[in-house]
Amino acid sequence: MGRFQIVAVTAALLACSVAPARADGFFTPFYGYNFGGDSSNCPTLSACEDKRANFGVSFGKMGTVFGFEEDIAFAKDFFGTLPGVDNSVFTMMSNLLIGAGKGPVQPYVLVGAGLIRTHTGVSLTQQFDTQNNSLGWDLGGGVNGYFLKHVGVRADVRHLRTLQDVSLPFLGSVVGQVFVPQKLDFWRASFGISFKF
Repeated sequence: MGRFQIVAVTAALLACSVAPARADGFFTPFYGYNFGGDSSNCPTLSACEDKRANFGVSFGKMGTVFGFEEDIAFAKDFFGTLPGVDNSVFTMMSNLLIGAGKGPVQPYVLVGAGLIRTHTGVSLTQQFDTQNNSLGWDLGGGVNGYFLKHVGVRADVRHLRTLQDVSLPFLGSVVGQVFVPQKLDFWRASFGISFKF
């Protein structure tokens, strides 16, 4: 395990013990798409031929500087589409937030760790089904804009990566049945409506 990965996992574990004073709770459903790394036909945020949507929810508490967040997301057809192929990526991350927890504009950075689950099912001449549960980390940041007292918007970008190799489908093959062991790596951009309480 590399130095950065150890720092990311340690930060996530420390976040569990953080109890921000005068913390505001938040709940943010979001929608976005994945890009870079292993994302299908989407090498960068701007040069994206085939955007694969993700959706999910983040919830937690934010104090004046520190906070904690649980982030759950799902992306269908993450690796692309082929007839008879079903694939997806599910993530559930626990994150330490550092930023401005007060005022109408609240920028933040985050680091954390959690579960990254990949699933691929192939049903052509035979049935293949693989599912990988892996520990992963994420690192990113964004900004909340609260222009009403309890309702605002959030823009967010984060990088996610597994710590172990997982079986990733190579859907460019003729039969779509080739799996490559490697670490899953991608970025996620999202936009959400944030409810503060």
